[in-house]
Amino acid sequence: MSLFPNEDVLTKEIESWRTFTNNLNSEEYKEIFDKMLSDCYRYADAINAKGGPFPTDSLLISLLLSQQKMIDWLSSQVYNKQQELLDHEYANCKCIKH
Repeated sequence: MSLFPNEDVLTKEIESWRTFTNNLNSEEYKEIFDKMLSDCYRYADAINAKGGPFPTDSLLISLLLSQQKMIDWLSSQVYNKQQELLDHEYANCKCIKH
């Protein structure tokens, strides 16, 4: 439960990063950073519940969590693709020997 239940900590924290976003040197980076910040809304309840004097901590943790989820997903995609290639190579080896 937040000390300030009517305060949207996440929105205020994201707004505090606008200057940083606006000063990124490419539109691509700005879009990526905006998307990263927007993704934090998935964890809004947890971030707002933490509240407290350091909302940046919650924001960074949610960004890290999103990044880790993406890393895990990409890792599984790579692993699955490697397995497909190995299975294909194994099947080809069996065909050649017969």
